[in-house]
Amino acid sequence: MADNPSVIPRHIGIIMDGNGRWAEERNKPRTFGHKNGVDTAKRIIKAAIDMNIGYVTLYTFSTENWNRPKKEVAYLMRLLKHHMRLDADFYHGNNIRVRHAGYLEGLPEDLQREIIKVQKETSGYSAITVVMAINYGGRDEIVRAFERWRETAAPDTGGCTMDSLAKHLDNPDVPDPDLIIRTAGEMRLSNFLLWESAYAEFYYSPKLWPDWGSADLLEAVQHYSSRKRKFGGIA
Repeated sequence: MADNPSVIPRHIGIIMDGNGRWAEERNKPRTFGHKNGVDTAKRIIKAAIDMNIGYVTLYTFSTENWNRPKKEVAYLMRLLKHHMRLDADFYHGNNIRVRHAGYLEGLPEDLQREIIKVQKETSGYSAITVVMAINYGGRDEIVRAFERWRETAAPDTGGCTMDSLAKHLDNPDVPDPDLIIRTAGEMRLSNFLLWESAYAEFYYSPKLWPDWGSADLLEAVQHYSSRKRKFGGIA
């Protein structure tokens, strides 16, 4: 557990960086790193459950990742589809509720179906909520939220407010992240949860994502527990 269990983050967002570099260091194709990255994600989810963390959002595939080589993108789409289908027992066996964030309609139809299916089948689980950010971009989410607000709420309101727009984000019932973790030594947000992370704490790790384990998550949570959050005010 963290030094102070009362300040364990309720929601952690993770930018899982370094899969390709991890594979290249082992003279393997980048796809080998992505496969091991999925295994790491499952390991970290189980560790989060042990720490009583309620929500984890995994930055799985961004709106900018479409710019990668077509062969790599095609592999990632297949990997995600197979993960959703073949690893369903992992979610069922660990009482994990799965949610999606991102532009679902922009994904291949077979992957869309698997995402919808796993969300439906795990909707009643309660050990942890894992949000899979697939075809996700923070700016894109804000634009889509505004369009949803304009289509459904605008005629009945005096204008768009922070509260009214927030209700139209991809997962409005999920609390904002308390902690954002990024691996592989990179120190940027990369269009991840731009709206929701306004007052999140940040933790950067030099380790590549496939090398991460429960001890690394514990260290990040301990760093978080030692910080004083003021949200613009005075502690």
